[in-house]
Amino acid sequence: MKLYLQGHDYQYAVEQIMLVLFPEERPEYAETPFEGEENACRSVLTMGNGTASAETSIRHGGRTVCAAAQIPAPDAADPLVYDRLLQRILKQSFYKAAVQLLPKRPDWGALTGIRPAKLASRALEEGLSEEEARERFLNEYFVSPQRTDLALEAAKAGLEIKRSLRPEELSLYIGIPFCPTRCAYCSFVSADVQRALKLVEPFLDALDREIDAVAALLPKAGAAIRSIYIGGGTPTTLTAPQMERLLTHIRSAFDLSRLSEFTVEAGRPDTITADKMEVLRRYGVDRVSVNPQSMEDEVLCAMGRAHTAEDIKTAYRIVRDSRLPAVNMDLIAGLPRDTVEGFRYTLDAVLAMDPENITVHTLALKKGSRLMMERQGLPSGEETARMLDYAWETLDRGGYRPYYLYRQKYMSGALENIGWCKPGFEGLYNVCIMEELHSIVALGAGGSTKLTDPDTGKIVRITNPKYPYEYIGRIEAICREKEDIVPFYRALLSK
Repeated sequence: MKLYLQGHDYQYAVEQIMLVLFPEERPEYAETPFEGEENACRSVLTMGNGTASAETSIRHGGRTVCAAAQIPAPDAADPLVYDRLLQRILKQSFYKAAVQLLPKRPDWGALTGIRPAKLASRALEEGLSEEEARERFLNEYFVSPQRTDLALEAAKAGLEIKRSLRPEELSLYIGIPFCPTRCAYCSFVSADVQRALKLVEPFLDALDREIDAVAALLPKAGAAIRSIYIGGGTPTTLTAPQMERLLTHIRSAFDLSRLSEFTVEAGRPDTITADKMEVLRRYGVDRVSVNPQSMEDEVLCAMGRAHTAEDIKTAYRIVRDSRLPAVNMDLIAGLPRDTVEGFRYTLDAVLAMDPENITVHTLALKKGSRLMMERQGLPSGEETARMLDYAWETLDRGGYRPYYLYRQKYMSGALENIGWCKPGFEGLYNVCIMEELHSIVALGAGGSTKLTDPDTGKIVRITNPKYPYEYIGRIEAICREKEDIVPFYRALLSK
C-alpha cells in the first residue's frame, strides 16, 4: 500500500496499524498524495486552535473511505507523551477509516503494540478503576470486550508479581542455540545438533567464561538473581553430562539465595530422557516445558518435527516420574494442515495430561522461517480465531487463568499468545520479560540483555552474537560488554 504522510513523520505508527489491518500489504512511500490510486493511503496530522487532528483517507478494493480523530493539543514539553498521543490519534483515524473496508472488526482494535497488558497495567497504576481502564480499551482503542477482559486479567497478574519484586532483583537467561531439527515456523538462530555437534563443547567452554564474568559483576552491581530461564534452541539437546556440567557451574558461580524460580525449556519431546530430568531435579529446576505444539501426527510432520503425538505422552510421563514440580506445554493455533477440529483434539489431549501451565500461541509468520516463504496449507485467520475461542472457553472452564500475553508481527488473524496457569503457578520470568518489570541479563548465543529501569522505562540493551561459532570467537568482547551492568545498577539503586 502506498502511504503519503502529511504534517508528520510517524512512519512506524502508520506502518504498524496498516500491517495489522491489511496483513497482505507492504508499505511504499509516495511523494505526492494519491488521486484515486488503488491501494493507497493519505495520513494527515494538523495542529491548531488548541487541538491535534488526524485524518486518514484510504483507497482499497475500488472504494475510498475517510475518517478523523482529534484530541486537545498535547504538551510538547514531555516528548514521550507528546509522541505517544499523536501516534494514537493517527492510528485511531486509520483504524476508523479501514474498518469501513473490512469484513469484521479486529479483536485488538487499533492496538499495534506487542504488550497490551502493559498498557492496561499503566492505566491501573495511573489510578484508573478497572471499569475506567476497561472503558479506555473499548472506546479509545476499539478493542473487543473479550480481549479487553484478557488484557485486564493479565495486567492484574503482572501487577501482583511486580509488587513482589525488589529494585535490586533481576532474571538470568541462558541461551542454548542447538535443536535436533529446525521447525518450519522457527526463525530463532539454532543449529541442527547433528551438523553442529563439534561446536557444542566449545560453546559450553565459552559459556563457562561468560558465566564467570557475570557472576563476578553482580555483587559489584548490588544485584540479586530472582529467576533463571534456560532456553534456546532446545536446552535438552545437551546430553545429561553436559547439562550437569552447566547446572553445576551455575550453582557454584552465582549466589542463588534469592532464587524463587528456575525454568528449563525441555521443549522437544525427542530430547527428553529420564537421566536428563533427574539432573534437572537434583539441581533445583522447578519448571520444565514439554512443548507438543500439536497432538496430530500429520501436523507435526508438516512443521518438521521428528516425533509423534505418542512420543509427547511418553515424554510427559518421564517428566512427571522425575517429580519436577511444574510443567508447561506450548500449543500453536494456525499450524499448516491443522483444522479447528484438530486443534480442539490437541487441546483436549493436553488438558487430559493436566499440566500446571498451558501456553497457547498464535502462529506468527517469521522472517527466515520456511513457513514465511511457503505459506501453504495454513488455516485462515477466522479459523485460527475459532481455535483460540475454544481454548479460552475450555481453559477457563478447566480452572486455568490468563497471566501473561503478547502479540507479534504477522500473526494469523492479528491475534495473540496467552500464557494460562492453574492458580499459584504463574511464571515469574514470563511476566517480567513481557511486561519489562526488571532487568533480564542474557548469556549464551543470541542472548539479548535488557537492563531496565522500571520507573522511567529506560532500557539499555547488550546483544550477544546469534551464531554459536561467532559467539565462541567473540567471547572476550562479550564478557567486557557485560561490565555495563555495574554502573547501570549502581545508578538504579542510588535513586
